[in-house]
Amino acid sequence: MPSTQGSTETGVGDADWRRKYIWLTLIAGGIVIADQVTKLLILREVSLHASIPVIPGFFHITHVQNPGGAFGFLANQSALVRGVLFLAVSTVAVGMVLWFYHKTPPTHRWLATGFALIIGGAVGNLIDRVRFGKVIDFLDFFYRGWHWPAFNVADSAITVGITIFIIHVIWGRIPD
Repeated sequence: MPSTQGSTETGVGDADWRRKYIWLTLIAGGIVIADQVTKLLILREVSLHASIPVIPGFFHITHVQNPGGAFGFLANQSALVRGVLFLAVSTVAVGMVLWFYHKTPPTHRWLATGFALIIGGAVGNLIDRVRFGKVIDFLDFFYRGWHWPAFNVADSAITVGITIFIIHVIWGRIPD
């Protein structure tokens, strides 16, 4: 791990590391705020299961609540099992991604951004699980017989963050 004391042979100093953690706070914090504000608006303005066409036949704002994981995984399990499992998995995942973020040099800004997006999204959905025991979803895309499960801002951030990480893995741009 690079030293945080002054400059290293890679030219990364204290100010670079500070900027890296400010970046994490801005990106992850911005995702959490955007996620929670949009979910608050859905809870206040759209009745459960109501759907507002935005682009008819393609995209609606539809208020659904997912007690399970991605794509409804474990939705039929008891609330206690889901609660314990999802809180534990989410907490471990956030901890691991924070560790990866810490290990990522400031010179790998895109990779750090991907990790920050994942952290922000995971925290946004974790807040829902703690508050409601389920996640508020509302972005609903479909075309003819094809329908993607509804999702939210946090899910979008996680997906983009994982995509950035995968691109770094494929292109061999993961730091040592």
